[in-house]
This record gives sequence, C-alpha cells and structure tokens, in this order.
Amino acid sequence: MKNQEYTVKNNEAALQFEINLEGEKAYLTYRFYKKNIAFMHTTVPEVFAGKGVASALAVYAFEYAKTQKKLVMVYCPFVAKFIKKHTEYLSQIDQTYLGR
Repeated sequence: MKNQEYTVKNNEAALQFEINLEGEKAYLTYRFYKKNIAFMHTTVPEVFAGKGVASALAVYAFEYAKTQKKLVMVYCPFVAKFIKKHTEYLSQIDQTYLGR
C-alpha cells in the first residue's frame, strides 16, 4: 500500500509493517493478542528520522487493524504519542491496553 511517498508492506511472517528505504528498513512490530492487535515497537533508521516514516507506518497499521475488525492495544511509545495528535484513531483503541 502506498502512503504519501512511502510504500508500506505487511510482512506477516515477521509480524511487522515495513518500509524499505534506500537499503534500510523501518518497521512497526505487532502481535495478535486475545481478540485484538498489539502495536509493540516502531523502529526508523536515524537517517530517516523526522521525515514522516513512523507516522506512515502508524497510519497503515491503524488501517490494517480496521480492515481486520480488531481493536488496538498500544505498547509502542511512538504510537501512544501519535494518537494524542491524531485523535481520529482513538475509537480503535482498547483503552485497557493503552500505553502511557
């Protein structure tokens, strides 16, 4: 899926959403837990920091969760910050597992 200028792929075998960037990889790891999906950790190569890569991963991840009809459990600090700025995703959050 194309997200702005980044192409995000779901690597189901590794349980992560990925963006390949000039030979490097940014990713957001996830796990299925109970009836939900848990966003665990986001990693972006330092050279690509501040360029919207992590946000592109988060948007894709929330879209994926919505299509799978799963609530999101937030363990990833980046995603926790992201939803504070992008409140349109709050309805997808399982409030019991919202990371602080």
